[in-house]
Amino acid sequence: MANIKSAKTRIKHNEKRAEINAIRLSAVRTQVKKTQAAINAGDKQAAQESFSATQAALARAGQKGALNKKAAARKVSRLAAAIKAI
Repeated sequence: MANIKSAKTRIKHNEKRAEINAIRLSAVRTQVKKTQAAINAGDKQAAQESFSATQAALARAGQKGALNKKAAARKVSRLAAAIKAI
């Protein structure tokens, strides 16, 4: 356990950020699954609608540091290619 006040504060702050990041990543995974399900069903219209929300969620997670920016961009790119291939 930390003895210095600033270290105790950082521990609390890090726990809060980890919780927020976990929530954000969970939401991103849910969006990706919805988009992937629409792609697998072959429903291009539903996939495109879901993709716009997924793209926004991935971009936000990348900006906020919950997910690496390049990983988010890679996921967006792969989903876009899969939708285009329908």
